[in-house]
Amino acid sequence: MNSELLQKYAEFAVKIGTNPQPEQTLIIVSPIEAASFARMCANTAYKDCKVKDVVIQYNDEKLDRIRMENGTTEILTDIKPHKLAERLDYLESDGSACFLYIIAEDPEIFKGLDTAKINAVNKASRTALLPARKYTMNNLVQWSIVALPTPAWATKVFPGIPTNEAVEKLGQAIFDVCRVTNGNPVAEWKSHLAYLNKCKNYINSLNLDHVHLTNSLGTDLTIGLAKDSLWEGAISKTPKGYEFLANIPTEEIFTAPHKDKVNGIVFGTKPYVYNGNIIKDFWVKFKDGKVIEHGAKEGAELLGQLLDTDEASRSIGELAFVPSSSPINKSGILFYETLFDENAACHIAFGDGYPSCIEGGNNMTQEELTSRGLNHSLIHEDVMIGSDDLQILGYTKTGSEILIFQKGEWVIK
Repeated sequence: MNSELLQKYAEFAVKIGTNPQPEQTLIIVSPIEAASFARMCANTAYKDCKVKDVVIQYNDEKLDRIRMENGTTEILTDIKPHKLAERLDYLESDGSACFLYIIAEDPEIFKGLDTAKINAVNKASRTALLPARKYTMNNLVQWSIVALPTPAWATKVFPGIPTNEAVEKLGQAIFDVCRVTNGNPVAEWKSHLAYLNKCKNYINSLNLDHVHLTNSLGTDLTIGLAKDSLWEGAISKTPKGYEFLANIPTEEIFTAPHKDKVNGIVFGTKPYVYNGNIIKDFWVKFKDGKVIEHGAKEGAELLGQLLDTDEASRSIGELAFVPSSSPINKSGILFYETLFDENAACHIAFGDGYPSCIEGGNNMTQEELTSRGLNHSLIHEDVMIGSDDLQILGYTKTGSEILIFQKGEWVIK
C-alpha cells in the first residue's frame, strides 16, 4: 500500500476520527495484522495530539477461530471480570479515554463452525462489556472505526487474482471511498460533512412522524419514529464538546425508529456478515415493531439466531438514509464489511438504538428512553435495504406527505 497515503490515513483517523485530547488515553483496538498501522496512529496521537497515553489492545481472529472450534461453550462464554474492569479503569480515570477501532478481518473467519456456539459466545461478551459499551453508544467519549485490507478479506472481495494484487486493490478502494486518494482528506471531508449537515438539517426541519419505504423488490415498510427523535449524521459530540467522526467512511443520516411502530416487509439488498458468516438475500416482516417472519437464501438459520439474541433484537434501533450515489455504492464493490456496505445503501439496524437520536437522550435513563420508543438490546446489527429505485415518503406530524427519496436519491428542496 502507498506509504504516504497510509500515513495520511492514520493522521486523519486519529485527529479527525477520534480527536483525542491531551488529558485522555487513546485506546486502539487492533488486529495483529494491522500492528504497523496501529503504531502509526499511536505516534500521531502522541506527537500531534499530545495525549496522556496510548494503549493498544491486539486481537487475533485466527486464534479466535481455533478457540471457537475447539473450546467448549461453557469455557468460551465465561468472560472474566478483568476485561470489563480494564475498560472501566480507563474510562473512569482522570481525563477518561477514547477509542480507535481498526478493522482488518476475514469476513468468513468462522465459516463452517457451530453458529449457535458463536452466537452464545458473542452474546456473553456483549453482556459482560455492556457497562463500558454505554460510553460509546451514548457518545460520552470519542470513538471511531477505520479499516485496513488483509489477504483473506481482499481475496473475498476480489477473487481470482493473486493475493498481493487483491490486497493492493482493496487498499486503494479503501483510500478512494475514504477520500484519502487525492492527498488532502481533511479538506475533502470538510466539504462532504457540510453536505451531510445540510441533509440532516433539512430532514429535521420536516418534523416527521413516520416514513414509508417501497421498491421493486417488494419492500413495503412503514417506520414510525420515536418520540422527540432527531436525525444525526457524521460528526458527533461528547458532553465536553469534543467532536469525533465515528465511522470512516460515512455517508448516512440516521435516527431512532419507534420500537413498536414498524410494520410491513423489507428485503435486503446486500449480503451481511454476522459472526464471521454471511447472510444473503434476506427478508423480514414486521408487525407492531417486531419481526414476525423472516427468511434468507443463504444464512437463514443465522438470521434467526441474530433475531433471537434477546427480547429486543427483533425490533430495530436505527433507520439510516444513504443515497445510491455514495462513493461506496458507485465503486461497484461489495466489501463484505458493514462499515463500508452500510454506507452504500439505506439501512436499518436490529437491536440497540442511539440515545443521541432522542432530544436530550444522552442525559436520560434507560426507562426514559424506552418510554419514548427507543429500542434497547445487546446487539446493534446494520443490514442494507436501499436500492437504486427506492422511494421514501415522509409524513409530518401535521399530516403532510413529502417525497424524501426518489430513485434512491435525496430530494432536497
